[in-house]
Amino acid sequence: MSEFYELLGVPRDASDDEIKKAYRRAAMQYHPDRNKSADAEAKFKEIAEAYDVLRDPQKRAVYDRYGQEGLTGAAGARAGGFHHVDLAEALNIFMRDFGGMGGFESIFGGGMQQEPRRGQDLKVTVKLSIQEVATGASKQVKLKTSVICQVCEGSGAKEGSTPTVCSACRGAGEVRRATRSMFGQFVSVAPCPTCHGEGRVVLSPCEVCRGEGRVRGDRTVQVEIPAGVSSNNYITLRGQGASGRRGGPNGDLIVLIEVKDDDRFERHEDDLFYDLPLSFSQAALGAELTVPSPWGDERVEVPAGTQAGTVIKIRGKGLPRLGRSGHGDLMVRVSLWTPEHLNDEQRRVFEELAKLEGEPPREGGSFWSRLKEALGA
Repeated sequence: MSEFYELLGVPRDASDDEIKKAYRRAAMQYHPDRNKSADAEAKFKEIAEAYDVLRDPQKRAVYDRYGQEGLTGAAGARAGGFHHVDLAEALNIFMRDFGGMGGFESIFGGGMQQEPRRGQDLKVTVKLSIQEVATGASKQVKLKTSVICQVCEGSGAKEGSTPTVCSACRGAGEVRRATRSMFGQFVSVAPCPTCHGEGRVVLSPCEVCRGEGRVRGDRTVQVEIPAGVSSNNYITLRGQGASGRRGGPNGDLIVLIEVKDDDRFERHEDDLFYDLPLSFSQAALGAELTVPSPWGDERVEVPAGTQAGTVIKIRGKGLPRLGRSGHGDLMVRVSLWTPEHLNDEQRRVFEELAKLEGEPPREGGSFWSRLKEALGA
């Protein structure tokens, strides 16, 4: 199976518009009605699969992190699932985003009745603490958006009346114009100017929504956020966006995850680093100390003779691995604390110690080599 970005011919940081344009171009090239080569149908289906993943922020995030195998696992299931499409599904994917818009039908002269207009997709940002990343969180998101008009129940028509079929397009939602040239007949397709592509007109509009079938209102959505997410993750809630016009389907709600900084920890994927300052006597003699973790306080044994820059690993006390089992580690990074002011007794003791301790070694592993050793690199 080819890599999805390579199939569409776009870089991994391509925008949504770039992905959509690349898919349309590739789908037009390999559509079985235009391309009669033996592998055209298979290529057309592969392109549809790639586009269906990359157009969805949540599926794309899973794919970017784990590849295609990740889409068939637990993370892929939470993102809406993935499966190989047949030709009918591939055609539906194309028509879903480009049908009835002067695109594919304008070349082949095909057409389809317009569905009610879909509502807008909405984006919200949810901020999480490290503790919530560790355990997962349930958040309530308050939206001020379009909601269904309760008076007309989304039809846009005044009580006692109903929308009627557009007489201009006879309910098709589009008008066609055929022109002839030396190359043959060309058919152009455009949304009906009378009903604006809906196929129906409201002769007696609702007084509350003025024929829109929706009004501005407040709505609360419950968002379940899995453990282990990071600031580059998204969650897509299908049908939780703005209400569509005149009974059209809702758009989607895209929840952007933002993890707040925690002064205690430095995050590296699933591992957490914590800086532990030691006095000279603690480093020299060893100590048993308590350090924080997302799961509560942890005891850490500091061996005698520990050097500044040493990293002590506490296994499994980092963050959960998103879409996989297990946890990262808590890495306790040792630093040496030096008092800025000494009283007379402290100065006397340190002067006596200076006579006994000798010179420090001039050779030895650097901080980075000790860090690599602690990480098992």
